[in-house]
Amino acid sequence: MLNTAILIDTQRLVQRLTRFNRWILWALQLSAFLASGVAAFLLRFDFAIPGIYVRPLLLALCVWPAAKVVAFYSLSMGKGLWRYVTVHDLLRLIAANLLGSSIAFAALLVMTPHGLPRSVYILDFIVCCALTAAMRVAVRLAADFARLRQSTGRKRTLIYGAGDAGVTLVREIRQNSALAYDVVGFIDDDPKKVGSLIYRLKVFGGVSVLQDVVKAQAIETILIALPSASGAQMTRILQRCQEAGVSYKTVPGLAEIIDSNALASQIRDVAVEDLLGRNPVRLEEAPIRAKLEGQAVMVTGAAGSIGSELCRQIARFHPRAIIGYENAETALFHLEQEMRRTFPDIPFHPEIGSIQNPQRLADVLRRHSPSILFHAAAYKHVPMMEAHIFEAVENNIFGTWNVATAAASHGVSDFVMISSDKAVRPTNVMGLTKRVAELLMQSLQHSAPDSGGGSTCFVAVRFGNVLGSNGSVIPIFKSQIARGGPVTVTHPEMRRYFMTIPEASQLVLQASSMGSGGEVFVLDMGEPVRIVDLARNLILLSGLRPDHDIRIEFSGARPGEKLYEELSTLDEETLPTCHEKIKIFDGNGLPPDGMIPHLEALRRYCEDRDARALILHLKDLVPDYNPSTHILRRILQPEPQVRARAESVAS
Repeated sequence: MLNTAILIDTQRLVQRLTRFNRWILWALQLSAFLASGVAAFLLRFDFAIPGIYVRPLLLALCVWPAAKVVAFYSLSMGKGLWRYVTVHDLLRLIAANLLGSSIAFAALLVMTPHGLPRSVYILDFIVCCALTAAMRVAVRLAADFARLRQSTGRKRTLIYGAGDAGVTLVREIRQNSALAYDVVGFIDDDPKKVGSLIYRLKVFGGVSVLQDVVKAQAIETILIALPSASGAQMTRILQRCQEAGVSYKTVPGLAEIIDSNALASQIRDVAVEDLLGRNPVRLEEAPIRAKLEGQAVMVTGAAGSIGSELCRQIARFHPRAIIGYENAETALFHLEQEMRRTFPDIPFHPEIGSIQNPQRLADVLRRHSPSILFHAAAYKHVPMMEAHIFEAVENNIFGTWNVATAAASHGVSDFVMISSDKAVRPTNVMGLTKRVAELLMQSLQHSAPDSGGGSTCFVAVRFGNVLGSNGSVIPIFKSQIARGGPVTVTHPEMRRYFMTIPEASQLVLQASSMGSGGEVFVLDMGEPVRIVDLARNLILLSGLRPDHDIRIEFSGARPGEKLYEELSTLDEETLPTCHEKIKIFDGNGLPPDGMIPHLEALRRYCEDRDARALILHLKDLVPDYNPSTHILRRILQPEPQVRARAESVAS
């Protein structure tokens, strides 16, 4: 009860003293000015002031406070919150006292014919500095004491990382009573920091001592303050935290906190993106803004993972309107609600339609007259497209042709197609159709205006897998973990490139501002990630142990999959751009007779449902296509419709 009463009284005192009340602050400072003047005289004359100095003392007690009020006011010393006083504030305090003493010295030199002993001015300066600083430090200590007494019931916490982020985090946790962390010390792998004290907190050592420190200090949680840590570092730290049996959270990198004033408020659970160790995207916003601001922008596949993020990113650059073209009604409805809630000043026009419907595309383009079109609509699921060859061709090739030619005929100035790393030396139908779509873009760019190309700038952007996108491994793994496992991975050496949805969308916008027509841009995907490592990391993030709590099983490669994806072929020449994460691949591989005859042939084979002829013709268009075993079996056994037609012709 006594401790509680003391704590309550201390808190009340701190609240009263630290309240932003200029009158109280100035009254306290004025009393310090007067006390320092009297103390200076008493110290100078050994506490026995001669009679001849009584009148000069009274005069000085009028001049000194006035001079110091002017000095403190001019340096804004009355505006600070004393509970947050820093060394920098104390240095400014010394400067204000020095200025005030100088003003007083000049004034008293004129007003007192015989002057005052020079030592009085020095003593006044020293005492006044000490008193004004002591008041501020006392309030700071009282506030710190109150916060320390509030640590009961909070989680005993270690901060991993004794760098700038970790130190800032400690300071903000101590200043924010709403954060339920009682920081006990630091863990840091730098041997030079081991044993040192930061804010009276010890740096215990590196990751090797983590488990021992957790036991000795009864640690409940660890805050990872390493915004620039690599994926391998984060994985190692998470494994050690699991072994120590403590929970963990992290603070984000600069890209996530740039719009926030506080680091501690950004504490969050570790995400799978942290384990990739990717650096934040640096956008050159000026050319993107010049391209998008005030323009109507259309996005096909607008409600998909990439399409919806493109809409969000485009809205940041204040377009005249965004047209979301989508075949999925429910998903488009939810996107419309989100866009109107998040960006109420940007008109968003939801348009339902299929890219396989040229008339619907023409209607939408005629109504809204967009200047820029991002084509993100496509069938992307590899095994499913292996089983649906005709649908993949009709959507990814003919659908792209419909959108591109409609854009050219309706005056769209820029057409950006989202491609895939699976278009490089494709081994599956999905990648094959994306490569043919790239060839279509380049063919349209180099065609004469009366052939459909016109003045539209056509470019394609390749990138790999996107974390958390519809149909990606992350949601599948999470659902398997939630069911208690097992987590199924196709092959122990299966590797893929990964990037986040916002990063992919931002780089697509960046590439769109760079194209002059006909380019295939390739995004820097970093290093490929083993899928089994991704699965293990997700199990770790769920607070479980791989191969103990959750089993990992290998199911075998699916139709059309290859172990390693590529972003360029060896015979393509890589050209740099002004952005370090975007490159251009030169060499289009277009057939000499153009794409129109090939499109007509492909359409005829789709109508006849002749899979063998379709695949063989696509192989002629993309010579480095290597059909999967599943496709080879299929084309060696003709479709029933084709077989029946052949039999009828023979009879």
